[in-house]
Amino acid sequence: MDHSFLSAFILLLLVLDPLGSLPLYIPIMRGVAPERRRWVAVREVAIAFGVLFAFMFLGDAFLRVMHLSERSLEVAGGVILLMVAIRMIFSHEGGVYGVPEGREPLIFPLAVPLLAGPSAMATVLLLASRQPERLTHWVAALTCAMLVSGAVLMLCDRIRKLLGDSVVSALEKLMGLVLTAISVEMILAGLKRYFLG
Repeated sequence: MDHSFLSAFILLLLVLDPLGSLPLYIPIMRGVAPERRRWVAVREVAIAFGVLFAFMFLGDAFLRVMHLSERSLEVAGGVILLMVAIRMIFSHEGGVYGVPEGREPLIFPLAVPLLAGPSAMATVLLLASRQPERLTHWVAALTCAMLVSGAVLMLCDRIRKLLGDSVVSALEKLMGLVLTAISVEMILAGLKRYFLG
């Protein structure tokens, strides 16, 4: 399954799922002093970008060291994306991650794993290993997706008030449905390449 800049950008945006993560962002950022929130958001997005950027460029070396094929990565990435998509569609109340009361988040849980989670890491690895000649496009797509995620993180309270809980929930489920189709396509492409070469 070959990607263009636009499809990679949309895929990364769906995987990062900034709108779907609003219920997690809001309580975490609420514990941060108002004057520090912008700085914390920028710092966490920068850390997450650095992690994903490193995975993108070290993807081939990582695959060689671990003796993994692109086919296995494609199927594994598709399975992870499918699990994320199912979680988005059938969301449960309360967050999985949290920080102690009054403590500012650093790396965990905002940068890793909310932004640079396993699904995002698998996606950038897959993009870079499948089409390494278009690495500049993938870096640009990742940069744009992280900028959108950073903007959502900085404006999380305003966005939630503007859209309302029901609209945010509906958007998350819609993104989950699209991501389900993408993940199934990735699994089928990996299996096809494995069995048919």
